[in-house]
Amino acid sequence: MILLWGVPGDSPLAAVREALEEQGAGAAFLDQHLAPETEIDLSIDSSLEGELRCRSLRISFASITAAYIRPYDSRRILELAKTYPGSGVRDQALELEDALVSWAELSPGLVINRPSAMASNNSKPYQGQLIRSLDFEVPETLVTTDPQAVLEFLEQCGSVVYKSVSGIRSIVSRLSQDRLDDLKDVAHCPTQFQEYISGADYRVHVVADEVYACEIVSAADDYRYGFSQGAAVEIRPARLSTALEDRCRHLATQLGLAVAGIDLRRTHDDHWYCFEVNPSPGFTYYEEATGQPIADAVARLLMSSDRRDA
Repeated sequence: MILLWGVPGDSPLAAVREALEEQGAGAAFLDQHLAPETEIDLSIDSSLEGELRCRSLRISFASITAAYIRPYDSRRILELAKTYPGSGVRDQALELEDALVSWAELSPGLVINRPSAMASNNSKPYQGQLIRSLDFEVPETLVTTDPQAVLEFLEQCGSVVYKSVSGIRSIVSRLSQDRLDDLKDVAHCPTQFQEYISGADYRVHVVADEVYACEIVSAADDYRYGFSQGAAVEIRPARLSTALEDRCRHLATQLGLAVAGIDLRRTHDDHWYCFEVNPSPGFTYYEEATGQPIADAVARLLMSSDRRDA
């Protein structure tokens, strides 16, 4: 049994669900929006036992051999946010989330990806140190609440970008002269500053042993927001050397990720910098632009585990 957990409008989850159906594999879909109608019995001892129930869906945890999980924070789901805290619905949803996250961590089957493996992305500086130890270059980095330290770092590097420290998405921006007056705000919010590295952006999706690379051409500091900033964005399939593909596989494996989205930049003198490893990549953005069959690859990985344990 393959389990999918998240919300129906999530593009990667929907793409994998469709790919499974096209390849003749069934999957049980657990909708987070139905948390108030979901019941769970889970016993964690020498083995995981119990059952998951939601409307007509009844799943024995022992029958789940593979899972693809993309849960949102239950507190942020619109339907749940509208309920009063005292109604019990919000607490029920959080308890369900905690139980399923615990199951995902301990399940003997394939889980894409386990919570502990995804945790490194919650601290960008920590993940950066792991990346550096795994044979990729990482930009010089400063995390600080001291505006003067930022100015000294800017003088040292010449050009600097800033971004969030946590896993919460932020817009990567160049630290321009007209933003220097705002540096006083970092005293109230630890901020990550990195040396700006000039070059070409690449996104590499690793799905077990399969590697799908694409090159992104854009003048924007953060190509994900290029169109909204009036900058063109072109995404095209790319070929990496065998050695670099192997390094990407090794990086994902060492981080414990069966599926990963790796952000690279290639400098003009052919150095490869790694900015981040996304443990729950929104790969459909790249798949739609390049035609690369990433959802099919994820579906095959889930199916291979399901067949092995059948």
